Amino acid sequence: MSSGVFRDITKLSFDYVPEKLLHREEQWRKLEVMFEPVTQGGYSQNALIVGSIGTGKTVTSKRFCAELSMSARKAGKSIEWTIVNCRQRNSEASTLLKMINYFDPNFPDRGFSAQELRKVLRKHIEKRGGHCIFVLDEVDALFKSGASDLVYFLSRLPEESDTLKNRVSLILISQRHVFDLLDKSALSTFKRTNIIEFGKYTKEQLFDIISARADLALVSGSYDDGVLDMIADIASEWGDARFAIEMLEKSGMIANERSGEKIFTEDVRAAKAATYAFVTEERVAGLNRDQMLILLATARMLRNKAYTETSEVEKSYRIACEEHDTKPRAHTQFYSHVKELAGLGLLDIRSKKGSVAGMTNMITMLDVPADIMVQQIERMLSSSKKQKAR
Repeated sequence: MSSGVFRDITKLSFDYVPEKLLHREEQWRKLEVMFEPVTQGGYSQNALIVGSIGTGKTVTSKRFCAELSMSARKAGKSIEWTIVNCRQRNSEASTLLKMINYFDPNFPDRGFSAQELRKVLRKHIEKRGGHCIFVLDEVDALFKSGASDLVYFLSRLPEESDTLKNRVSLILISQRHVFDLLDKSALSTFKRTNIIEFGKYTKEQLFDIISARADLALVSGSYDDGVLDMIADIASEWGDARFAIEMLEKSGMIANERSGEKIFTEDVRAAKAATYAFVTEERVAGLNRDQMLILLATARMLRNKAYTETSEVEKSYRIACEEHDTKPRAHTQFYSHVKELAGLGLLDIRSKKGSVAGMTNMITMLDVPADIMVQQIERMLSSSKKQKAR
């Protein structure tokens, strides 16, 4: 049912998986080659998909697993799959529970230890008789919570017994390379060549993506290429398709609020202001307090300049810690957090031109306006402080 400029707003949902994926053909082919042993010989396979937010990692994995399962069914074979967002379920027990719920939706959500849940999951896999692919999205959140043993357990399942031999495969999705977060035992189960990189989308690619979504979601004649071009241009700063789709949806909502029958570029400008705050919160929600304070300190230093020195950020960080009643970390731990933020794509670090390598590092933020970042983190820290006071 249409509503204003929308013909079917669900086509703009992050959960919607389009039938055709644009500009991810190379990554798709790599997945096909990588998982051919699963379909042809029944062997297990593990893969790591890496890329920043909005680069199509999750939607590609979902579509690939769905089509792999469908092709297997036509060939008289069974390949089942399920996905877990590890930022939402960042403990071993909650992740296992989500997996078990695929097999048994009525399984109780409490009363079992992680060890007991492992046994339950193993029994379900044995009963199914086919191949199971577990997709762990945002898996770095799971590792940060100290639950990397779960990856080792899942990757070793195919070797545990004849009933489980070659029956389980893993797809790990992360914004960063996570091999440095795996212990040696878990690392031994992954091939370093089984990494698929998802680069940021170009403006032209983003235009194609939102054009396809607009065709599905919006009433014909309710938008023009100028609107789509502006959205693609704004989102190309990040190369983020999720941001572009969010902008398109918000622009349509703003048009509806004024009872308009068409989306104008002014609606896009208003959507940009509203959407920046949402996207920024999504990007920093999983950070710990020290990382948030370092990001706040960096953003403050970058308000009126393109780059700032690490030493300047550290001074600003100590001031931010004092403001928020937090003991600052020592230099080594501080810099470790800076590198983690760079690994997540929130900061960019480079050596100062003309300096001795490694002596002076310059820091910038490429994705989010500094003022927006300052406002968002201060709001989140303030909200956290109020919750603790209750």
